[in-house]
Amino acid sequence: MKTGIANFTLDYGKCPRWLFEKMVRLARVMSIAIIEAFGPREFLRRLSDPVWFQSFGSVLAFDWNASGLTTTTLGALKVALGGIEKELGVFVCGGKGKTSRKTPEEIQNWGNVLGLTQIVIDRLTYASRASAKVDSALIQDGFTLYHHNLIFASSGEWAVIQQGMNTQLLKARRYHWLGKTAADDPECNFINEPHSGIASQLMLSKALDLTSRKSEKNRSVSIGLVHESKTLYRDLKIISLRGGQQQLKILDLPDYEFHSHPVEAITFTGPRLEKNIRAVLSAQPTTFEKMLMLPGIGGKTIRAVSLVAEVIYGAKPSYEDPARYTFAHGGKDGTPYPVDRTTYDKTLNVMESALRKSRLAYREKETALRQANKLFSPRYNPEIPVFSIKGKYSTVPPRGGSVLRV
Repeated sequence: MKTGIANFTLDYGKCPRWLFEKMVRLARVMSIAIIEAFGPREFLRRLSDPVWFQSFGSVLAFDWNASGLTTTTLGALKVALGGIEKELGVFVCGGKGKTSRKTPEEIQNWGNVLGLTQIVIDRLTYASRASAKVDSALIQDGFTLYHHNLIFASSGEWAVIQQGMNTQLLKARRYHWLGKTAADDPECNFINEPHSGIASQLMLSKALDLTSRKSEKNRSVSIGLVHESKTLYRDLKIISLRGGQQQLKILDLPDYEFHSHPVEAITFTGPRLEKNIRAVLSAQPTTFEKMLMLPGIGGKTIRAVSLVAEVIYGAKPSYEDPARYTFAHGGKDGTPYPVDRTTYDKTLNVMESALRKSRLAYREKETALRQANKLFSPRYNPEIPVFSIKGKYSTVPPRGGSVLRV
């Protein structure tokens, strides 16, 4: 269900009004062309692909590798579809900062307008909350979420695109999700490796990933612990006596990566953590997902329980960053990486088709087509080393890909 993660340089500043208006106009005609040709479901699927979304934002005239591409592209898309949502069957909820918190309200409002059943509305709202909690509490990679959009079709399919920032590393990371309707997938999995593909330019040496299959034992032991209140309190006390905050050193998490992340501030005697632990013990959740979704339960509480499961009971979670080097297109700085030719061709074909079918003026259409062709124009150089799928240097492109510089 999670379809990808992408990392970018953290941007400061604001998109000029003239550029945003241009992006809105182009996003509108391209979206109409794609939805009319392929349907709302396929449009959501393409938005949930990190590479396609990055290409879409770049064709709209934004810098390909800037964090502002995510927020500005989604903002332009929301404005672009304004007034024609019902006609197209695609609805954009949420946004940046405080606007992201209005996502549930916007879902409910659109659900009422469309006459969706409360089951579908509740599942969409749950998808919004669960995806945000997973990417902030279960994948603790040092990025704090500040942007969240849920885009859904009138049939109930949905996509989530959200972004977090790491102000110390000056990087942003984008997370993509894709889900089915409530009827098709009533017991949707949000916990056990929900993603189908992850893309990134940056891989951290250590990141807590409780969604990994390697973390299954840790999750299982954690649920067992919340059903044994005396044992959990005893174990937390033991860790506290051993040094509390110093116990994090056992986990070998470099300070520079987690300096500003909430997990670095964990103490085992704080009133807030104790209150959250008591809430978990009182609720007696039967699954890890139900524990995660309890009100007030976030990264600190999840990390504390996970830490007990590892340190006391030996159930080690995964500390591998789920991000991978799988971008499909090169950039203006000449950074090379492997390319899947099939993905490459499909992305370009859809972009060009949408532009040619659009109702843009001739000059605007030709400018956008040149931007698309410039973005996807490859120049092969076999002497340049590339990152393989595991992040190791190699001069041999994996899976028949090519080394690109654009």
